[in-house]
Amino acid sequence: MNSLDLLTAAFSGIRTNTKRTAMTMLGIIIGVAAVVLMISIGRSFESYILSQIDSFGTNTMDIIPTGFEKFGGNLESLTIEDYERVKRLSTVEHVVPVIIVGKPVGYGREERTPMVFGATESIFGNYGLEIDQGRLLDSADEEGALHSAVVAYQTSLDLFGNRNPLGERITIGEESFTVVGTLQSVGSLLLSDMDKPVFIPFSTARIVSGQDHLSYMTLKTVGDPDIAKRDITELLRDRHRIKNPENDPDKDDFIARSAEQVTSIVSSVTMGLTVFLALIACISLLVGGIGIMNIMLVTVTERTREIGLRKAIGARPRDILLQFLAESVALTCTGGIIGILLGAGTGWMLSQIANRVLGEFHFVLSLSAIASAFAMAVVTGLVFGVYPARKASRLDPIEALRYE
Repeated sequence: MNSLDLLTAAFSGIRTNTKRTAMTMLGIIIGVAAVVLMISIGRSFESYILSQIDSFGTNTMDIIPTGFEKFGGNLESLTIEDYERVKRLSTVEHVVPVIIVGKPVGYGREERTPMVFGATESIFGNYGLEIDQGRLLDSADEEGALHSAVVAYQTSLDLFGNRNPLGERITIGEESFTVVGTLQSVGSLLLSDMDKPVFIPFSTARIVSGQDHLSYMTLKTVGDPDIAKRDITELLRDRHRIKNPENDPDKDDFIARSAEQVTSIVSSVTMGLTVFLALIACISLLVGGIGIMNIMLVTVTERTREIGLRKAIGARPRDILLQFLAESVALTCTGGIIGILLGAGTGWMLSQIANRVLGEFHFVLSLSAIASAFAMAVVTGLVFGVYPARKASRLDPIEALRYE
């Protein structure tokens, strides 16, 4: 029997009982669709998160006290002198000292509690923030310790509504500030917190907060971020008298983290989750394969006389085995194609919903997921079709012809 005849016979066999065939393929369809959907959605979320991180630039780095991440850690380990020394490093540019002022922001009867950052003018460029109305903070604000404020998009809406905020006076704690500018919306749910801060000059924040230490530093590196991180680490360990030849992060009183490191962590986490979800989805393929084996055994029993007749007119056991094996693979391949279309279509629809909620969310259809899912469907048909096919090929033709 040639390949064309084998395929014709296989598809003719699965069309005999269309309802049963459809129910049999359901497990394969669900399994393949789940694999394609889970992997593609995982890749889409990874792409979305990494694009948000990249919006800051891969050469962005934050230096934070250990107390920000470790309970009981030092929150006052970074000093203004540290900032002055880091600023002199040749591997570093646009260093921004930041003091977080923990006081509420008010306008009239409205009051909000956004993060209030006391920082120099470079913070806007470091974080990719752009002006909407008015102006950003400048060197004159810093040198004169002026009570100027730049308000982020959401906080501006919360405080002023549709009113023009430029020139209005807001309070930060007991101090009064003049709004000199508002920022454009970041436009992403992931970075929505960046639509809330209020920015004031660093020199003013020192006076208002009475704080001499830094909350953290943010900077742009020159060239390789790893080299800059090494320089900063060596400098701060020397200044803080930390002996750490084994390079143990737990011994430091600061953490230097680059956007590149965050990207690597995100990629590892999303890949692990994607693989985990895909493995769970593969269980459906296993269940579908068992269902195919059961149906093929029923089919062999129902077609016993047909098998006996074919053997009586010269069909070899190999021909019978290939015929039933081809029917099994045809079932899984058809289910696999439908599952791929279903998984891709569902993923695309979910991505459109996510795009409305998150903003700038793009569906990434994983070709490797499609190829893997289809290959798994074919293998499932082969593995779970072997036993019924062998059983059919070993039937005695005389006994088969007598079967009622």
